Order: sequence, then structure tokens, then C-alpha cells
Amino acid sequence: MLKFKTCHDKKSGEWFVETPVHGKHLLTTPQLNKGTAFTTEERKAFNLLGKLPNRVETLDEQVKRCYLQFSSYSSRLQQHIYLNNLHDKNQVLFYKLLSRHLGEMLPVIYTPIVGTAVKSFSKEYRQPRGLYIAHTDENLIDDILENRSNPEIDLIVVTDGEGVLGIGDQGVGGMDIPVAKLMVYSLCGGIDPSRTLPVFLDVGTNNQELLEDPMYLGSRHPRINGLKYDNFVKKFVDSVIKHFPNAFLHWEDLGRSNARRILDEYQDELCTFNDDIQGTGAVTLSALLAACHVNGKELTKHKIVVYGAGSAGTGISDQIVDAMVRCGLTKEQAYKQFWLIDRQGLLIEGDPELTTSQIPYARQEKEVKSWKIKSRQISLTDTVKHIKPSILIGCSAQTGAFSQSIIEMMAEHCDRPIIFPLSNPDDRCEAQPADILEWTGGKALIATGTAFPPVEFANRIIQIAQCNNALVFPGIGLGILAVKATRLSKEMIWAASEALSHLSPSTKDSFLPLLPSLDDAQIVAKNVAIAVAKVAMESGLAQVKTKQSPEDLIQEIFWEPRYLPFKRVKK
Repeated sequence: MLKFKTCHDKKSGEWFVETPVHGKHLLTTPQLNKGTAFTTEERKAFNLLGKLPNRVETLDEQVKRCYLQFSSYSSRLQQHIYLNNLHDKNQVLFYKLLSRHLGEMLPVIYTPIVGTAVKSFSKEYRQPRGLYIAHTDENLIDDILENRSNPEIDLIVVTDGEGVLGIGDQGVGGMDIPVAKLMVYSLCGGIDPSRTLPVFLDVGTNNQELLEDPMYLGSRHPRINGLKYDNFVKKFVDSVIKHFPNAFLHWEDLGRSNARRILDEYQDELCTFNDDIQGTGAVTLSALLAACHVNGKELTKHKIVVYGAGSAGTGISDQIVDAMVRCGLTKEQAYKQFWLIDRQGLLIEGDPELTTSQIPYARQEKEVKSWKIKSRQISLTDTVKHIKPSILIGCSAQTGAFSQSIIEMMAEHCDRPIIFPLSNPDDRCEAQPADILEWTGGKALIATGTAFPPVEFANRIIQIAQCNNALVFPGIGLGILAVKATRLSKEMIWAASEALSHLSPSTKDSFLPLLPSLDDAQIVAKNVAIAVAKVAMESGLAQVKTKQSPEDLIQEIFWEPRYLPFKRVKK
């Protein structure tokens, strides 16, 4: 474990770092390295004399050089590799650079480019990050957690790589996702990166291409499942609770058969969160609330078709159901506003393939008999034709699934149809925003799962809202850590969604995006965090007992990239 401590001088009010690390070791430790910004006094104290060029630079000067280097790369994958190499050398410089160019660089280190990086993980592997826990080492989990680099841990992001973005089982390559998520937590949510930990649970892979790849770095066998898998996950969770009882545990990209089940299993044991289910649901609900404000139709009055009923699709639906209940419907009434379609077509009661999370949304067979459909599978086209929905959400990763005929059918009976093709990366998107606008005569209210350039339509430049989870999960995490919440409740997630919807540019002009820009991600995160923290405090879930306001608590812990003075201590 790396030895360093951030300390506060009560007399001067200044913060500083205490560490025994010195010489070459200091220059190769990304959490501590300042490179050419080490002062003359620090170079003397830490045996760095002669190991750096003579000039002492400021952080701003270093950022300018790094931006020139970043801009010299022509492909986004090369830029991704450059930024990750910088992260491996100097964390503060990395975060300062990205904070200055957030809108430009966030898509490079996060979605969509991280999906490309995941696929080439074993071939491009350069530097270990976080902790890899193989199921064969399930009796060594305590020892592995003790081998972490960062001594104090507030936030853990963990995956097993089975359901990565829209590209499926990527095995050990899935480790890039927790790494990227934690970067976003720090960039947008002000979470101190030296208090975070990415974890990969290696349970094998069912991706045959990876199993046959001689360079594959993960466990080379099919995924374990059933009781063996569950026992491994339980040992991991138990060890997390033992070592980090106040940590926030974030699950990411688990398979559809495990994601909801594991969240339900452990949500009452520790403060935990699944971004694919709850984060995607929260940000999509925010965009829907904004869209309902624009078209003047209450959320409870909408008929909603969700194409793709996996973790994301059912998670989004669950968030909307909760919102409808808050608006006066019973749960049963809210479920009746939904038509979910998955690989077997429209979900119908009695189908043995239904997952636990799909069952509440299954329609009765007698409801569709009058449709007179010959095929056993009821398609998206059939459903839209008969239901005439006003909201269409895509989580299918099926390119072009929202065809021109489907979109035109919606536009026929809706003044402002709400159409959210949310699958990512962009080449998995259900429809292109430019096409949707053309097919609806510019009437559609659109949000996508990945970033798209502005669309020119009818002499207007229309910005496309991105339902990016980065607009919600950093704020949720920040709010939880600010008050040391013991659990994440449905009320806290609702508060996050509502806070984000209030920041929608469309409240000022109906042709503006339904969600804020990622350039405003820090402002968004603080607003979301305040809302989450308030609910935690009011509901008794906050461990912090203070007269300070949530705003003050959040500002107090909000981390910003800057170099602190160093003091050398003995080992």
C-alpha cells in the first residue's frame, strides 16, 4: 500500500502531503508525481536534484504542453491512449488538463471511445490499474484488497465485464470501464481520485474470440455461474464491508441475469448502486420530465414503448414507474402505461423466458388477441401501430431499429413525439437524430445515449441532448460521500432526477436540448449532490450529524486538481 497522507495545518489553514516516498519512486507514482512542478526545496528534500530539467513549471504551464501533445494525435483512440498514459504518470496533471477541456476530452476517456479501448485491452495493455480478483483467488480477497495502492477508500467501482456498453461480454477488457467511471467521478463530481478503487471480478468469459486469443489476459475459460458465482460475489461484498464499511459500492456492466439480482441482494447491506439500472434510469427520467414540460403532457398520460428490456431498459422503466406513482398512479396503473419489447418480442405473461425485472411489465395475452398478428413474436412495428405510443425508448443495441415507418407512425398521432435512441456506442444507435427530425418534420423531442453533432433543420441548428450517465452518477456519489449515507434510497434517486431536470436548457426554449451540456458537468453534479444529500439527511440515512448545510458539506469535500506542498517523513 502506498504511504502518503493529506494533512491540514490548523495554524496556516493550508493543506499539504506527507510521504516518505522519494527519488525515482516518487517520480513514478502517479498519485504523488508533480514532474517539473516540484519546487527547488522539494527537489532537495526528496532526492530529486538532477532528475528533472532545471526549470520549475506551474501546473498551468504543464497543462498547455499536454494539450499540444494531445492535439497532435489524429485518432481518438490514440488520444485515449495518450490521456491514459498521462494518468499513469501524473494524476493531478491529467485531471487538470481534462477539467480545462471537459467537453472535448470526456468522450475520449469515457463513452464512446472507451468501448474501442475495451475491445483492444489485452493487445494495448500497458499499465495495471486497480485490483483484479479472479474467482480462483476467492479465499485471498482480503489479501488482495490489502494490496491496493490508495490507503483510504471512499468509492469502489466494480465489474465482471459481461455486459459492457452495447458490445457485450468483453472479459478482462471490462476493467477499462471502472477506471473510466472513476475518472468521471473525479472530473465531474469532485471525488478525490486517491480515495477510489476500480475492481475487476474475473469469472471467465463466454466470448469465444477472446478465449481463442493467445494474448487474452483474463481467466481463459467460460464464465462460472449459479451458486459458484454467487458465493464469489458474496465473499467480495463481505470483504468490502469489512475493509471499507463506509464506502460507496458502484456495480457496472454486469450481465442481465446478474445485475438486478445482485443489486437487490445487497442494497440493504451497504450503500450500493448499479449505474446501468439506476443511473441510466435516473438520467433518462430527467430528460423525460423535461420533454413532458415542453410538450405540455403529464408523464402519467403517456404511453411508453421500450425496445430492449435488459438491465438498462427495465431500470429506466422502473424509474419512470416510481415517478408515476409519485404523481398519483398506483404501481399497477403505472405498469399498464408500458409496453416492453425484448428478443422474444413484446413481453407477454406466462413467457418462461421472462426475467424477474421483466415480469411486472408483461402484458396479458388477451390484450393483443385483437391485433390479429400471425407471428408468435409481436414486433416493435406491430406494437407502435396498435398502441400509438407518445414515448419510444431504445436500449436494444440494434442499429437502425427505429425505422422511418415506425417514426412516421408516431409523428402521425403526436404533436411532439418523445424519441430516445439510447444505445451506445453510436454505431449501435436505434436511429440517427438527423433522420428522426426529418421523418417527424422537426417535431420530435430527442435524447441519445451517445454524443451526436448538432443537426441543421429548417434553418435551425438543433443541439441533441445526450442521456449521459455522467450527468447524474457523479452527483449521486458526491452527495452520498458528503453526508456518509448508509444507503441509497429511491427517494434519493428521484431527487437526483428532479434536480437534473430543473437544469434542462429546454425550460427556456423548447428547441434547446433536454439535458445540460457535459461542459457544465461540475455545476450539474453539485446541484444533484445537494438534492441527494438533503434527502439523506431528512430521512435519517446520513451519518454526518452537523449544523452545516448540504451545500457547505459538498463544497468542503469537493476535490479539485492542484499541487499541494510536500513534506518528507520517515518510513
